[in-house]
Amino acid sequence: MNSVLGIVFHAIGGFAAGSFYLPIKKIKRWSWESGWLVNGFFAWLIVPWVVSLITVPQTIAILSETESSTILWTYFFGVLWGIGGLTFGMAMRYLGMSLGMALALGLTAAFGTLIPPIYEGKFNSLLQTTSGQVVLVGIGICLIGIVICGRAGILKDRELSDEEKQKGVKEFNLKKGVIVAIFAGIMSACFAFGIAAGSHISELAVHNNAPVLWQNGPVFVVILAGGFTSNLIWCGYLNIKKKSYKDYSDKTTPLKINYLFAAIAGTTWYCQFMFYGMGSTQMGEHDFASWTLHMAFIIIFSTMWGLITKEWKGVSKKAILILSVGLAILIASTIIIGIGNQLT
Repeated sequence: MNSVLGIVFHAIGGFAAGSFYLPIKKIKRWSWESGWLVNGFFAWLIVPWVVSLITVPQTIAILSETESSTILWTYFFGVLWGIGGLTFGMAMRYLGMSLGMALALGLTAAFGTLIPPIYEGKFNSLLQTTSGQVVLVGIGICLIGIVICGRAGILKDRELSDEEKQKGVKEFNLKKGVIVAIFAGIMSACFAFGIAAGSHISELAVHNNAPVLWQNGPVFVVILAGGFTSNLIWCGYLNIKKKSYKDYSDKTTPLKINYLFAAIAGTTWYCQFMFYGMGSTQMGEHDFASWTLHMAFIIIFSTMWGLITKEWKGVSKKAILILSVGLAILIASTIIIGIGNQLT
């Protein structure tokens, strides 16, 4: 165990997650569902299998040995997470990367971090050790930072005109965005539940001589297959309803560029969980805190991109100050969680 290395891996994963939507914004003259689905083929099918087969060559054998009930529950939580991931993309579509990320990830962090140890009956034991108490304090501070970042996003919404908002976010819609972000935040936490449900898969991977650092690869294959299923159903429905399936072969659009950016987005997106899986192997008995760290780093880097892409252009110094305080608190929380892990 090396919690410092674990935090570095989580930071890299957070950077990937906070950056993946940038290539999607480069897709031109395609309906949203078309770009999202092509992105999904790479993010949830192609890249997970390629990475797992390279790092854990026994992946197929491991999954064959796993009990069907474990596969089913891991896949089921993946389907639920996929619904959250689908609406997560819509949240950024309506709110932008900074505000959309803060609202959705706040709920995702809270549910995804705390419910697994409560369900497994480990929460009380955390309260009885110094290391557990420090980690829980770090998680609480992280959630406070997320709330503050969300507050900055709300101020931004109040201060900018509709025209100014749409310069940074073309389809800005606060009401739709908030509803979608809340739903996405709750459902996206199911990824953490899927990892907990698939813990036996990662144990089998280690038993089959898989490197500990890569033991979660086969788990992600199952979870993401579930996520791809729910996204395929919805995007396929929209493709048929809106006849946007024509996008995939429409030569009046920049096909090669669109496929390229969708592939880059999907590959970048998967990197978040590749590094998340690597980071979680280094966090010891407080591995449940990995989810909070992941969310914190995503918000930090997505907000950074929000500033770079001028989503915050024209807002007051007060809003920027509140945003900066929120980000500073998030960074501090990652340090506290790391210290807590070192106390074990």
